Amino acid sequence: MAASSTRSYLQYLLHLAQDNIDFRLPEIKALLSLRGKPFHPCDNFKEKSPFWCLDGLSEEDVHSVMARSVCAKSAFELWGHGRTHSELRTSLLNYPSENMSPFLNANSTYRINVYTFNKTLEFADRIKRIDAMEYLPFEGTVSLKNPQHIFCLLEDYGFDPNNIPENPYYIYFGRWIADAQRELIRSHSVKNRHFIGNTSMDAGLSFIMANHAKVKENDFVFDPFVGTGSLLVACSHFGAYVCGTDIDYNIIHGKGRSSRKNQQWRGPDENIRANLRQYGTEKNYLDVMVSDASKPVWREDVQFDAIITDPPYGIRESTRRTGSHKDVSKPPDGLYAESHVPVSLAYHLSDIFTDLLNFSAHHLVIGGRLVYWLPVYRPEYCEEMVPLHPCLRLISNCEQTLSSHTSRRLITMEKIKEPEEMDKLAHLSDPCFSPYQGHNAFREKYFSGLNKRDGREDDKSNVNGE
Repeated sequence: MAASSTRSYLQYLLHLAQDNIDFRLPEIKALLSLRGKPFHPCDNFKEKSPFWCLDGLSEEDVHSVMARSVCAKSAFELWGHGRTHSELRTSLLNYPSENMSPFLNANSTYRINVYTFNKTLEFADRIKRIDAMEYLPFEGTVSLKNPQHIFCLLEDYGFDPNNIPENPYYIYFGRWIADAQRELIRSHSVKNRHFIGNTSMDAGLSFIMANHAKVKENDFVFDPFVGTGSLLVACSHFGAYVCGTDIDYNIIHGKGRSSRKNQQWRGPDENIRANLRQYGTEKNYLDVMVSDASKPVWREDVQFDAIITDPPYGIRESTRRTGSHKDVSKPPDGLYAESHVPVSLAYHLSDIFTDLLNFSAHHLVIGGRLVYWLPVYRPEYCEEMVPLHPCLRLISNCEQTLSSHTSRRLITMEKIKEPEEMDKLAHLSDPCFSPYQGHNAFREKYFSGLNKRDGREDDKSNVNGE
């Protein structure tokens, strides 16, 4: 670490995972902003590429990003790069010797790894590539099991698995800095979680949402549609204090039918607190309560550092709110009608998002982030369908495809000012309000797409004489 502060200009190479591609850039930008650093890519930056070269960072910045990212795989101090091995050699020989020397001295141990993207090399070919690096002034001893320094040769063979070129499109060489947190996806998998439900959020996406929200130690984080608490688990992992609400009494209290195969009823200790206890973060659990997201239950001065949620879409979980006397229409004078107050009413998606944005505008700290999922019918989607609010700035909008006709978009917004009286009605005058009322029909469009697909399959079966 000390050596890095005395060395000249450095570049760093990020090796990224090729799943959740749309989510990678907002995650890395958010994690860099926690360090107060902007995102500065090198020339010829390609967002879809598995390799990103970044400028203007320190090794401590890279370690900080890798300590949280689930979209990245590894990070390297970039020593050289080129389109061919000849260009790579020229680049490495021009790299400042004072940057290399602390890691090549005779008292050190090292290992060289070879990684290829979209191509598998035979072991003999890997050894040939390592032997060809003899022009580098390595003076230390090779140690395959426990080296002090690890170096990596990375070759990019493009994206097409059906047309793999003989030679790589691009080659990189650098010193390994750190691996990212891909292991969290396995260790926090909902398959092994104590308490799950029909809509428990995937572990990888939960950590991505926490990173997009810039959740950090001692933050106060809230989920208004908490469900089985997957997002609370992810946020507590990063040291935040977490709480949530949900309209479903059985979910909040861990009662009723189990979502697990071969288990009819939930056990006595299946609840959100038990999930945090499973991962050693129970001390960060504040509480959860049964509450209707359409009704104000918080004091006006309560403020959260982040609000992270996955609202119901009406597919696996119904969109509903509690009934009230205000929802009962009065009969004309002289007529009698039974004053029945319904237990629950439909809660339209457009109303859910309007209430969520208004709540966030009032209860986020300045600079706090709202991260939520927006379901969309892909044939009709346009950017104008994303709900907006005068107090919230749109940071990112990432798509996760669900089917040929539906997807959900991860929306990240940041609070930029305190709300004024007219802001709560701003959506009514917003020309975008009418388009995002179309979300109310998402459930019908979702199932109409399934019916069309089933119809096509039936027609195909009839044609084949089945």
